[in-house]
Amino acid sequence: MDSGFYAASAGLKAQSQALEVIAHNLANVNTPGFRGEKTTFQSLLALARGAAANPLNTATNNYGILEGTHLDLSAGTLTNTGNSLDVGIEGSGFFAINTQQGARYTRNGSFQVSSTGELVTQTGDQVQGTTGPIRVPPGPVAISPDGTLSVDGAVAGQIKLVDFPAGTPLLSEGAALLFAPAGSEQAAQKVSLRQGMLETSNVNAITAVTSLIGVQRQAEMMARALSLLDTNLNHVAASELARV
Repeated sequence: MDSGFYAASAGLKAQSQALEVIAHNLANVNTPGFRGEKTTFQSLLALARGAAANPLNTATNNYGILEGTHLDLSAGTLTNTGNSLDVGIEGSGFFAINTQQGARYTRNGSFQVSSTGELVTQTGDQVQGTTGPIRVPPGPVAISPDGTLSVDGAVAGQIKLVDFPAGTPLLSEGAALLFAPAGSEQAAQKVSLRQGMLETSNVNAITAVTSLIGVQRQAEMMARALSLLDTNLNHVAASELARV
């Protein structure tokens, strides 16, 4: 019975954590450039030291836990906005952003010009160029596929595009910002920019809602199992104490 109680507890915790991940994905389904997270589970064999790992012990002490999450790096869809400061990435790669916490990366190309004339994100963080922040003078902006930004034909700078080697642990920090280990960035290859377009989130709302319902049902089952096991444990405890 103890094994069942612990297994149900581990299962409920894992499903609760999965619910948080799916809810975060759904909350950002309309965030440009957002990369959804996927959960991975693993089995944990909880045996006391020296206990025999026979088939019965293995079956009753094998608990499911959340191993972790990983980013889904598949591309979203490029949609036309008509805004000259909106930029979509075609191919792999990320914009480099300078935040108060340091360098961050994103696929969200919804940019604007700050009061000081710098190209920034919607939250006011600097968009990095190949030689630093980009100052945008007044006038109609043109952005070429290689990221060169010009105003009335005069080049103002080039938007920095980076990529990461396969296996680099990218960490989502909310919305569409990603953290990467220092020194892991490299110049993006085979990538082009599309002015007047934005990349949608790669989260499929229907799939995410379906997953949410399934995980909720699993969590409810674990909660009911815990309640039943708790009732039985209390009953056994009361019966044994009465005999003492």
